[in-house]
Amino acid sequence: MKKIAVINGVNLDRLGVREPEIYGANTLKTLMESLKKEAAGLDVEIVDFQSNFEGEIIEKIAELADAGVELGIINPGAFTHTSVALRDCIAGSGMKFVEVHISNIYRREEFRHHSFTAPVCIGTITGLGMDGYSAALRFLSKM
Repeated sequence: MKKIAVINGVNLDRLGVREPEIYGANTLKTLMESLKKEAAGLDVEIVDFQSNFEGEIIEKIAELADAGVELGIINPGAFTHTSVALRDCIAGSGMKFVEVHISNIYRREEFRHHSFTAPVCIGTITGLGMDGYSAALRFLSKM
C-alpha cells in the first residue's frame, strides 16, 4: 500500500478556533479523519504529523524519507514564508511534496505572497479550503 505523508506546520493545530473566517470551523482532527477515509478508498495510507516547531517538522520529514515514504502533502503554515531550513529539508529529502494552503495566500498580506518551500515542491494548491488536501491526495495517489 502506498504511503503519503501529511505534514502540517505551525498553528494548524488551532484549526476550528483560530480565525474561522479565514480557515473555517473544521478542526485538524476532523480534516485528518476525513482525509484518511478518502485515502482508504484510493488504497493509500496516510501518515500524518503536526508540529509548531520547525526542527520537529524537519526531523519528521527526514525520518519519513529514511523509512521509504516518497510522497507528501505539506502545509507549512507561516514557515512557508520564513524557513530556508524547511525548504532545504524538502529539497534534500527525495520526497515529492504538494504544498497546500487553506486560504489563498495571494489574496492576503504581501509577506504571505512569497513561499520558500513551493519551488522545491511538485505543485501548490492554495485557496481551496480543506478541499485542497483532497485534491493533493488524489493527485499524489495517481503517481
